[in-house]
This record gives sequence, structure tokens and C-alpha cells, in this order.
Amino acid sequence: MTTATPDLSSHTPMMRQYLTIKAEFPNILVFYRMGDFYELFFDDAKKASDLLDISLTARGKTGGNAIPMAGVPYHAVENYLARLIQLGESVAICEQIGDPATSKGPVERKVVRILTPGTVSDEALLADRQDNLIVAITHTQQGFGLAYLDMTSGRFVLTEPATKEQLQAELQRLSPAELLYPETFQDTALISQHKGLRRRSEWEFDLDTAHKLLNEQFGTKELTGFGVADQSIGLMAAGCLLQYVKDSQRSALPHIRSIIAETAAKGVILDAATRRNLELTQNLQGGIENTLASILDTSATPMGSRLLKRWLHFPLRDIETLTTRQQSISALISTDTYSPLHDLLKHIGDIERIVSRVALRSARPRDFARLRNALLLLPELQQLLTTEGLSALTKLTSDTSPLTDIAHLLERAIVNNPPVLIRDGGVIAPHYHEELDELRDLSDGATEFLAQLEAREKERTGIQTLKVGYNKVHGFYIEISRNAAQDVPDDYIRRQTLKNNERFITNELKQHEEKVLSAQSKFLALEKRLYDQLFDLILPELDKLQTLAQAIAEIDVLTTFAERAETLNYVKPKLSQTPGINIEAGRHAVVEQMTEAPFIANPVVLTEARKMLIITGPNMGGKSTYMRQTALIVLLAHIGAFVPASAANIGMVDRIFTRIGASDDLASGRSTFMVEMTETANILHNATAKSLVLLDEIGRGTSTFDGLSLAWACAEMLALKTKAFTLFASHYFELTLLAEQISTLANVHLDAVEHDEKIIFMHAVQEGAASKSFGLQVAQLAGVPKTVIQRAKQRLKELENQQSASSISQDTQPFEQLSLMDDSHPVIDKLKSLDVNELSPRQALDLLFQLKQEL
Repeated sequence: MTTATPDLSSHTPMMRQYLTIKAEFPNILVFYRMGDFYELFFDDAKKASDLLDISLTARGKTGGNAIPMAGVPYHAVENYLARLIQLGESVAICEQIGDPATSKGPVERKVVRILTPGTVSDEALLADRQDNLIVAITHTQQGFGLAYLDMTSGRFVLTEPATKEQLQAELQRLSPAELLYPETFQDTALISQHKGLRRRSEWEFDLDTAHKLLNEQFGTKELTGFGVADQSIGLMAAGCLLQYVKDSQRSALPHIRSIIAETAAKGVILDAATRRNLELTQNLQGGIENTLASILDTSATPMGSRLLKRWLHFPLRDIETLTTRQQSISALISTDTYSPLHDLLKHIGDIERIVSRVALRSARPRDFARLRNALLLLPELQQLLTTEGLSALTKLTSDTSPLTDIAHLLERAIVNNPPVLIRDGGVIAPHYHEELDELRDLSDGATEFLAQLEAREKERTGIQTLKVGYNKVHGFYIEISRNAAQDVPDDYIRRQTLKNNERFITNELKQHEEKVLSAQSKFLALEKRLYDQLFDLILPELDKLQTLAQAIAEIDVLTTFAERAETLNYVKPKLSQTPGINIEAGRHAVVEQMTEAPFIANPVVLTEARKMLIITGPNMGGKSTYMRQTALIVLLAHIGAFVPASAANIGMVDRIFTRIGASDDLASGRSTFMVEMTETANILHNATAKSLVLLDEIGRGTSTFDGLSLAWACAEMLALKTKAFTLFASHYFELTLLAEQISTLANVHLDAVEHDEKIIFMHAVQEGAASKSFGLQVAQLAGVPKTVIQRAKQRLKELENQQSASSISQDTQPFEQLSLMDDSHPVIDKLKSLDVNELSPRQALDLLFQLKQEL
């Protein structure tokens, strides 16, 4: 968005140029090219000085005031840009586009690109093994819309989260580098923890404008073919996002060729708390160590690593797709091809991002070299993929067919080890272009001409030690020893005197020098032109290159899963549409790799007749590990991977919920108990009979009676009304009484034994309720003073002799008998719609009798 240009009459011509450009980008740091530096002025200089820890100086005066200035050398600019991008800043790169030799006044400059955290594609500015996404969100009375774009692959997606909780979960999954939102967006608490926030005008989310922009981008008349035409709120977000990207890139975006819709029906829904608690790609401390991804991700390519993490965060419910992945993994193991494939893929690299830079015409010489090297490996990849027994990978094999024309073009065009930048010269290979070869010979000094000149001058002067040479400082010269210098012809002009030699030049050599220097200039210009033509020659094949990159990434993930299954002793789970979870000797994928002692494997059986397990046992006994490993095994099955167990039968689930552990949310003024209850409420409102629910220590943040009552009521609702598959861990032993009242509920416990007043955790799951808590023994292990432990034991005996909270009456009506509390009960509905003033006494009595009969 441009702003009015201020009065610049009091400024110097150069500062007038700068301020005119800066007025177009008031909220962006402008890197203004001056010679070998990018300079920043005024407030930009002060801000950059703080953020980059560079010196703040002053450059003369303008308008009577000193100009704050800071700068960075052009050859090191990538490092500074990377730091700014990581801090969520955007940068406008302003280059000299005029010729200093012909310019009157300041050299013409203009902004050639805008770097924003969500739209960068430069290799140096990106983390190679994680997605870099720009996200736009909006809202209407009907709900929320969200769109996200990966500029480095062209993947463009929209979705429509139904609730604030789902929107929060999506934002946590996507972890945007940049987040666009409308100025009228009210729920700022949902986005406040994200970086790269960009407040946008409401008109940028106009639906008609979005349709026009998207159809122009895809070359279509309507969006029906993409399956997104009815998702108007998502399209509003997508329109704003696309316009923002077009404004920042200032170039065509041919690699963004389609938009797809993600819906809840396609995947297993994971809320924000579940993603956090299961530590899929980030641990509870915010790091990447000891996460599920850290165990599974041995991918050979960065693009494979990124895809693996996307699969982890978006598990599927499509059995056909998951079965194909399983069959591929099995085939890679049985044919023993996963290892040679992995070794080959390591040499292919990140062609997904290289292809995007080609599409944006920002690819560097070494990008083309890496792409060429990758394409030359495709025949060898095909040979491995056509191994007998790999029929499950037929589609991927087809998508990785050799692109011979592009490979040969790059093989002919680019030298083996090109320089970093095209401006350095020497990028285009010899024999690719005849005129370039001639100019190259001239610019290199035309060695044949120099050899002939040297031989001729030796014969003419009779000085056999005469040499014709060249250096970049002094150009061409004839070098003669000082003793022989007195015998040189009159047409020799002295150029330089050295300690033992004299250097001369002749008119013939000077003319040759001018010709060479002219040739160098022409050579660099022609090479740049040929380099730009490479983009034109490759862009028509962009769709094939994108398909190739996607297929290689998927092969990489499947190969990784095969290697992990073999190395870590994982098995193929049986997938079923019939609800239920049956895991034999299940293990926690992360914990078993972090401990030196053998991991104790445990079973889990959840069926329609056994939908809830009440889990009791001592602290540190392994309850949380047992619950988490169940969720992780179910999640791995829903991405098509093998699982850490001896056998597993997994029915499709629609959601996974976890309520494990909590801490104060001080920023929002919420206590531990409030956080716990908020997460529990989300589960009770949204879980279904096909959901997997993990609940740990519900009610522990309040008094014993309140906590027990809440835990009891939650367990009843999940067992009797929601009927979700539930693992419910608790220290309230009174909850084990529920098994006597509810047929679909069972008790299990993790055992421990006492020996010499010490506790030994068995970590083995047993049927039935635990016999005791072992709380005092755990406290002793933690180093609580012995005097406190002794006093606690004494007080425990006193309490056990009194009537305590454990004597809850078994006559309490279970949840299904208290269903009048539920607003959806038909009796409640009738009473709500009733106008008592319209009833006669007789009608009232009849109605009361009818309602009693219904109850």
C-alpha cells in the first residue's frame, strides 16, 4: 500500500530518491544499495542497529539534521537477512538498476524483491527440514476461514475450522512464519503467541476479489474443479493471501497451480493440547529432542523430512491410502531395497525448493547444477523402483520417470562446479553457445594470439627472455630483464618497473587489451542472457518437476518408515473400519529409545464391550507413558506407518484427545485447574463414539471431594453418553467402583512392589484395580525428609480409621439416570416450549402424568 510522498525539497537528490522509495514501504526495512553496501537510514537504521547489533553512524545532513545510518556489506547480506527473517521482519531490497557511467545525478534504483518471513524461498533464509508457511485467517458469523501456502513448493490449501478450538489447533499444526488477519478480528488471544503477525484491511478479504484472483492465477473461469467453490470463508482467506504474496514477490508465480481443501472428514482431528502432549515434532519444553519425529525422521532428503512431519500432524482416515503405504513399506522390506534407495536419495537433495526457485526465476547457478545432478540419477532410481516385488510403488515409479530433455539441457549448459552467482561469470559451459565461446577466448586473453606475439617479438628484438603476460591490475605487458631493457625497440612504452624486470606495452598489445576488456563485458552480458533463457526453457516442464519432487519425497518417507520398522522392530498394524483398539505388547516409540533398561511392553484392548479403562497405580509407575504410547500407536497406524508392538488391530478413529499434565497459563490469568477444566470441557463437548480419549488425573487441582466428584461425573459421561474409547488414569481409587455399575468399563493398574520399605516399579499393566497408592514411598524416593515421611505415615493411619471420601455410596445414580441435566432431553424440550398460562388445571395434571410416564 503506497502512502503520500512527503515534501522532499529540503533534501539532497540522493535522499530524495531514498525517501520516495521508502514512502512506498513505510512498515518494511529498506536495504538501499550503495556501492558495496546495503544502507539503511533514519528509523530503519536505528531498528536494524538494535536487531542486528551493527554500528549506528551518521551520514552528513539532510533538511538540516544528521541522517542516522547503518549498513551491511553486500557479499554478507544473506546472513543479516536470515536473522531479520527469523525475527519476523520483512525487508525490501532496493538495487541500482541504472548505469553509473551514464547517470546524471543519483543512479536509478528500485525495489526488486520483498522478503517476508512467509514468502522467502532463498536457501540461506530457510530451515531445510521444516515447512515455511504463510497463513491467512478470517471470520464471519458462519465461522472461520483459513488458507496457507508453502512458497517453496506451491502447495496452496484452505480449510474452514468450525470452532475457535479447531482454529487454534490448525495454527499450532501449521506454525506459520507469517500470519495475516483482518483488522476486525476480535480473538487476538488466539494469535498473540504467533510471530510475523500482519494486520490487513477488511477489503482484502472480499470474496468476489478472491474468485477473480484465484481464477487468474490458475487460468480458470471457476473454482469448481478444485473442490473449493462452496468454501466461501476459506476462499476469502485464500484471496487475501494470494494478493499479499503477489505484492511481495513482484513476479509471476507459475508454481502455484492449484488449491485444495482440507476437511475434518479426511483426517484424524488433533486439538492443540493433544499435539502438545503427544510431542510429535516439538517437546513440552519447546525443543525438537525426544519427540516422535526425532525417532522416526532419518529421511535422506529435506523434502522427505518435511513431508514426514506433515503426515504426523495430519493423520488420515482413508484406509485405501493407508493400506497402499503399508504395502509399499512391506515391499521395500521384503525386497531389501530400502537401504540402496536411501543411499541414492541422499544425493538427490531438495529439488522441491530448487524447482520453486526456478519458477520464481531466482534460482542460482548451483541450484541448476544440483537439479542436473538429481535428474541424472533418475535412471538409477528407476532401476531400483522396478525391482520385482515393488508393484505397490507403481504410481510413484511412474512419477519419477527420467526427464531426459531437461537433464541433457542442464548437462550441456552448466559447468560442473559453477560459482555462487551468475554475475561472477563462468557459469555457462564451453561449447553450449558459439559466440560465448569466442568471447570467452578473447576475455581469457586469447592465449594463441599472445603466444604468436611473444614468438614474433623474440625474433624481432633478439631478446630470448622476453615474455608476454597479463594480470588483472595492470592488464597485458611485455616483460624483459633489466639488463636487456636497454635493447628494446622504440615503439615499446614502459608500463612498470620491477626489482629485476621492466614491463612494456605496444600499440598492438594495447589494442588487444581493449578488445579483451570489451569481450569480458560482452561475455558477462551474453552469459546472463543465456542463463535467463534457461528459465524459459525449463518452465514449460514445471508441472513434471513438481510431480517428480512430490514423488521422491514420498518415496523417501516410505523408505524411512521401512528402515525404522526393521531397525526398531515395528510391525504392520491391521486397519479396520470396525471400531476398536487391540494392541499386543505395545511400546512407547520415544521412551524405549531414551532408556537403557529394557522397555516393558503392555497390551491395550478397547472394544465396543470394553470402551473405557480406569487406570490406577503409583506415581512414576508408567500410567502416562502407557496412555501416550496407545495414542502414538493409533496415530502411527493412521499415517500408514508400522507401529512399536508385537501385533496391533486398529479401528479407524475420528479424533484423538489428550488431557495429560497442565501448568498455569499466567498470561491469560488461568490457573492449572482452569486449564485442566477448559481442556476437559473441550473433550466432553467434541468427543464421539469413534474418538480416542486420554484423561490423566482429572480433578486433582481442587479439593478431594470436588475433584473426585468431577472425575466421577466425567467418567460416567464418557462411558454412558459419549461412549468414546477412553483411557482414564486416576489416583481416586473410588472410581474403580464404576466398573461394578457400568458394563463397558474395566479396571487396570500398573503394579509396584515394596521391599525393605523401598518401592520397585514393575511398569506392567495388570487387570483389576491397584491395591494401594505408594504415594509416601514415591515421596521418600524424591528426597522428602524422613521425619516428614514418618509423620505422614502416622497421619495416614489416623485418616484410614475415619470415614473418608472413599465411602461414596454405590446407590448414586449413574450418568444415564441423571440425564434431565442434559438440555437435549425430550422432557426438558417440552417444558421449555410450554406456556403454563395457557393450560387448564386438568391439562396441567394430564401433562404432568405424561411427563412422568416419559421419565
